Amino acid sequence: MLRSHETVVLSLGGSLIAPKEGIDVSFLKKFGNLVRRHVKKGRRFVIICGGGTTARDYQGAAGRVTKLTRDDLDWLGIHATRLNAHLLRTVFRDLAHPRIITDPHEDMTSRRPVIIGAGWRPGCSTDYDAVLLAKRYDATRLINLSNIAYVYDKDPRKHADAVAFPSLTWKEFRKRFGSRWHPGLNSPFDPVASKEADRIGLTVVIAEGRDIANLDRMLDGKPFKGTLVG
Repeated sequence: MLRSHETVVLSLGGSLIAPKEGIDVSFLKKFGNLVRRHVKKGRRFVIICGGGTTARDYQGAAGRVTKLTRDDLDWLGIHATRLNAHLLRTVFRDLAHPRIITDPHEDMTSRRPVIIGAGWRPGCSTDYDAVLLAKRYDATRLINLSNIAYVYDKDPRKHADAVAFPSLTWKEFRKRFGSRWHPGLNSPFDPVASKEADRIGLTVVIAEGRDIANLDRMLDGKPFKGTLVG
């Protein structure tokens, strides 16, 4: 259960901010209003943005022009996360710390109720960064928002009989999704980040980001749809 005066870390999938169709202004408005309501209740938010479709588009385009190294792919993805983060910081201009946090180890002292984060360095996903930020800001729960409602045993968009998991242990999660990460990996949560979350005893909720009413219930400690991993 989330309480007032608690720091909540949100890992916001880049494809929620900028899907294939373009920047989702409607989502940004609804998400912005939700965060503002909970800030008034005394909650503080650390929101780290993914690269999503923007990252994959740039990585794909560059790969059609030249041979890319792993670092090339990573840096394109990192800068996509930073572009999305600057967009979100602008949305929360009156609430957010004026600078994007790009190093999860940085000791950023801020009284602002919203801190926006982005990708850090090659070899790390924003999921991993979010876990490190949760540790730094003493968050007891990290909410990973993407375009899936639960963790499933297979892709529900391709398989009508896909089974949703309301909860998983970290061991069960890694058994299904492996323990290695690579740029552009499409997984419910970065396997390397899952190892670190397990190590520090962090619980992660994986849920559909566009379901604002569900996120509202989650923040208020009410029953919600999503997979609890921990």
